[in-house]
Order: sequence, then structure tokens, then C-alpha cells
Amino acid sequence: MTATIALVDDDRNILTSVSIALQGEGFLTRLYSDGETALKALVDNAPDLAVLDIKMPRMDGLELLRRLREHSAVPVIFLTSKDDELDEALGLAMGADDYIAKPFSQRLLIARIRAILRRTELVQATDAEPQGEDGQVVRGRLSMDPARHRTSWAGRPVTLTVTEFLILETLAQRAGIVRTRNQLMDAAYQDDIYVDDRTIDSHIKRLRRKFREVDPEFDAIETLYGAGYRFSDD
Repeated sequence: MTATIALVDDDRNILTSVSIALQGEGFLTRLYSDGETALKALVDNAPDLAVLDIKMPRMDGLELLRRLREHSAVPVIFLTSKDDELDEALGLAMGADDYIAKPFSQRLLIARIRAILRRTELVQATDAEPQGEDGQVVRGRLSMDPARHRTSWAGRPVTLTVTEFLILETLAQRAGIVRTRNQLMDAAYQDDIYVDDRTIDSHIKRLRRKFREVDPEFDAIETLYGAGYRFSDD
């Protein structure tokens, strides 16, 4: 079935250009220019995924997500201002699935949408089946459930974006093995999306920060300068 994507942004140029790009990839789109207008529509007729700008007048994206989560678990991607880590952290804690900083590549946004929709389908399929351990990655205190996109450290949940989850999963699948930045980029960015090395470094930095929020002594992601990164389960 064709997925429906809701776009909520007060910048009409972004609404128009992203909508055209999504329709060109076979998606249906619904466009809203402010959070208040979008809220009722998203609750009454939920799309398959919503892309929300954080900085909007009348009702910003964070408030829209808070109210939306009272009624719906629809997947959400946030569009954030560059380096606005506080908004990103708040959004993820409130139940957003991923974020992309402006200015952004439309191809990257489409790749993230496809990844989240695929993961949502897997979650729905596996949640309808008896619970089991198949497919889970357990390395020391780390536990990852790829089908349900759940991560915990020493039993405490850690909220990761799709990109962060894919990078960590790639490292943890073969603990002790060095993964180059190129290998991590291939794992996290599909559909021929180009990113530079510093993007992976930024994701690693965010991963470490999130795990240190639940364990200040976290040091399982090691940097091997000039080579890449590896996960240690010692």
C-alpha cells in the first residue's frame, strides 16, 4: 500500500519542495502550515508518518508531538535547527523517531522515512507474534532488539534515532572488530546517500553522550585513531 506522509512546516517552500520529492517516490502527502491545524487532522486521520518542524508559530513541533502522543503512536521525524541539541533531546524523549537538521538533503529525508516505515512494519509484525529472543543483540550490558528498535544498557532504556541504532548495531554485532567510518556510513545511510566522515563522528559523540546519561562510566565505544571505531563488551 502507498504510505501517506504528513508534512508540518510554516515554510511553504519546504512544504512544496518536499511534497513534490515524496510524491515522485510514490508517497501520498498531506501538508499543514501550523501545528494547531495539523493536530486535529493527525489525530482524526493518522498518516503513516509525520515530518514536523520544531520552530513554528502558534504551536511548535514539540507541543504538537506532546499532544499527538496522547492519542497516537504515529512515527515522527523532526526537522531541527542546526546544532540545536536541546530540542533534539527533548523531541526524542517525548517519542520522536528521528531528527534531521536544516538545511537537509531531500534524499536523506526520504531514506530516513523509508527506514522508519520498514522498522514500523517489522515492529507491528513481531508484536503480533509470541515474544522471543530471536534477532536480539546482547553484548555485556548492552541489549538491542532490532525488530522493535529498543536499546538498553544494564537494563535501563536508551532512546536512539534510527541512524544511531544502525551504527551501534553494526559495531555491536561483532564486538572487538574495528569498523571504518565508510563501513558505518554504508550501514546507516542507504540509497546512495552521501555523508562525510564528520557525520559519523557526530553520531558516535551523541551515542556516547546518551549512554553516559544512564551510566557515567560508559566507555564501550572505542576510537582507534586513523582506523575507525569498535565496540568492547568487556
